[in-house]
Amino acid sequence: MSRMNDLLRERILILDGAMGTMIQKHKLEESDFRGDRFANHPSELKGNNDLLCITQPHIIEGIHLEYLKAGADIIETNTFNAQRISLADYHMQDLAYELNVAAAKCARKAVDSLNDQKRQRFVFGAVGPTNKTASLSPDVNDPGYRAVDFDELTAAYKEQVNGLLDGGCDGIIIETIFDTLNAKAAVFAVQEVFDEREQSWPLMISGTITDASGRTLSGQTPEAFFISLSHAPLLSIGFNCALGAEQLLPYVEILSDIAECAVSAYPNAGLPNEMGHYDQSPEQMAKLIEPYLERGLVNIIGGCCGTTPDHIRIIASVASKYEPRTISIANTLL
Repeated sequence: MSRMNDLLRERILILDGAMGTMIQKHKLEESDFRGDRFANHPSELKGNNDLLCITQPHIIEGIHLEYLKAGADIIETNTFNAQRISLADYHMQDLAYELNVAAAKCARKAVDSLNDQKRQRFVFGAVGPTNKTASLSPDVNDPGYRAVDFDELTAAYKEQVNGLLDGGCDGIIIETIFDTLNAKAAVFAVQEVFDEREQSWPLMISGTITDASGRTLSGQTPEAFFISLSHAPLLSIGFNCALGAEQLLPYVEILSDIAECAVSAYPNAGLPNEMGHYDQSPEQMAKLIEPYLERGLVNIIGGCCGTTPDHIRIIASVASKYEPRTISIANTLL
């Protein structure tokens, strides 16, 4: 942990880019997702990207290696939906712990193959928001209804975090937060796991501003989002997804002004076109990210949807020319 804090004060750290975008490039079919083990599984499995950590680990490890060779200091495990709430869509909820261990091992193997005394790289276990929200009703006719509650979320997150740590992660990142109550359950789960293990790991948190309203899906401004989660022992807080670098900039600037920990940003490669694809080139994205660096707004920078190792390579090159944002130690876990 102390090494990460030292590095964050020395230079801007590079986070990896999109996993889903890279998986799509492999043009996998149903049989690829199933592998031999799940050949007779009753549900369709194509699209369950997290499962590939078990059925196609060489593909996931290869993607991690591409990002590391492009300059990433931190790679995220392929576990965005790897908790039992989301996995229930595939009738695979009982696979949650095993899947997270496998994913962490894929990332750990990639990092350990490149780590040396000159440069240390890190594996962070990715904890997504789940496919349910604890703050909003999915039924417009029943506003009081909730598809999930805090205790269910906490239990699912604890199982996931235990798997990620048992697989060898260096830290945890709770990301793409659209509902802060979900995130609070994740933070509660993380802290319970840390207490039970009598050890702490670095914790990153990254929210999502859903549109030009400047709020999360559950209605919070960047200031409210930070305040709601500032009780946690944060390595960093930031934003990712939904917006491109140009659109996300003012919200990251707000966080940078108020956060006492490190600040991260990993925007999409622009906004999706009418086909849902991202057209922003690595050069275009790097140019739009440069204001984050010029203004000293971030300590960690990377990419989300639509980004590739080519994007990360150019972003890393540009970021190397700038100093990191100054961090107060008041709220960092040392």
